[in-house]
Amino acid sequence: MRFYWFLLFCFLFPAVALAQANTIIGKVVRADTKAPVPNASVFLNNATYGTSTAEDGTFTLSGVKSGQYTLVITGVGYEEFSTTVLAGKEPVKLNIELTQKVLMLREVVISSGADWKKNYELFRKEFVGNTENGKECKVTNPHILNLIYHRGKQQLEASGDEFLVVENLALGYRTKFLLKSFLFDGIEHTISYSGSALFENLPGSAEQKKIWKKKREEAYYGSAQHFYRSLYKGTLKQEGFEAHDFTRYLNPERPEEAVLMARIKKYREGPRDSLAKYYKLSNMTKWFHESMVKTPYQETEILRKTPQDGIYAVTFPHFLYVVYTKREETTEFKDVYHPLDMPNYETSVLTKYSNFVAFDMNGIVVSSPGPLYEGSWSKAKLGDLLPVDYEPGD
Repeated sequence: MRFYWFLLFCFLFPAVALAQANTIIGKVVRADTKAPVPNASVFLNNATYGTSTAEDGTFTLSGVKSGQYTLVITGVGYEEFSTTVLAGKEPVKLNIELTQKVLMLREVVISSGADWKKNYELFRKEFVGNTENGKECKVTNPHILNLIYHRGKQQLEASGDEFLVVENLALGYRTKFLLKSFLFDGIEHTISYSGSALFENLPGSAEQKKIWKKKREEAYYGSAQHFYRSLYKGTLKQEGFEAHDFTRYLNPERPEEAVLMARIKKYREGPRDSLAKYYKLSNMTKWFHESMVKTPYQETEILRKTPQDGIYAVTFPHFLYVVYTKREETTEFKDVYHPLDMPNYETSVLTKYSNFVAFDMNGIVVSSPGPLYEGSWSKAKLGDLLPVDYEPGD
């Protein structure tokens, strides 16, 4: 099977978890009347800590690992609130005011049931994922999604005003995702999305939890999260990673993807020679003059500290070619270079959009926009996502 989708992350995931249980307490009120806001959702973004405010607007998050997180508060009729918190020995105390949401008229798109189902299946494939874990995910409330497909641009947009609930029966999590934006581009083969998530452990028998533990470890090892954690700890080689300098150039003989698709569509009815010509061009690799430096980087060559505690940066001059030597790749990637003398290890190519990629101690990218992933890491979507406070053995 050929696989050549790219994945661009734009999560709001700053969180740095260490290893001590702490408490975050607070009260949520309306900004105008100072009246308490009950039943508001309070959670640490992309982690397993969440609750709701009581009738008097108070909340408590207990058992939180030490570190830096983004606290998110949402309530019906209110603007989303978020702030950075540092969980430590002393309880974190917060007084939060929510402002009423200004109603915005959405674009109204009338579509048939068949169109909605088609759009949803595309969204599910590209957001939840089509991996082994993704296939075991159940979306319990798909109709909260706003789906718009732009046929001319071959783009699918999606968003939601409430949590999209996904039960991951492979990893044992219920993920509640507040999807701010999602864009799938069928011409450029890119996916970008932003939002915030709360993870909850699903109930299960002791035997089922053993299976989930193994599956979680399989999802973690070799992942981008695993790579970034290993990079700042200085353990890339021990953990099975190699990071190489990589250069490549766009193939001048291959037209842009939009041009190719337009020509193929035009010549489907003939003449056949023209159709065959553009099919042949579309099968050409996107890149040429690809070269990987065989000697891998040392961590100190690409890792930088930032002025913010717990936040690191990885920088590289061209592209970063990451190899995970403890597992072989099972998917064929059309446009990912692979040296003939290298075993078929899992491989990912990183493209940065600024001078560096910033990430935290949990291995979560905090740059916006995030890097572009090609290869093995591009397959990992919501169905393979682990919370920031995950540690092997959890």
